Amino acid sequence: MTVKSGAAGTTQLLRTVREASDYLLNNWPGKRSPKHREALQACHDALAGDKPAMIARRAFIAAAREVNVFVSDKAPV
Repeated sequence: MTVKSGAAGTTQLLRTVREASDYLLNNWPGKRSPKHREALQACHDALAGDKPAMIARRAFIAAAREVNVFVSDKAPV
């Protein structure tokens, strides 16, 4: 997934659940909404092997769209 990162509007490619979790914890630009918490929990569950990574991906995208940082779910070519 590609998300906006930083005030300059640069983008960041997130390739793994761990990278998505790190972004949620350390680079999140918006407030910690219920969607943010759901995404963080989904990432934690996926990292623990309790849920598939696709669940975390969907939750992350929903949270990222909420704060307008979601750019694309495809890797750049």
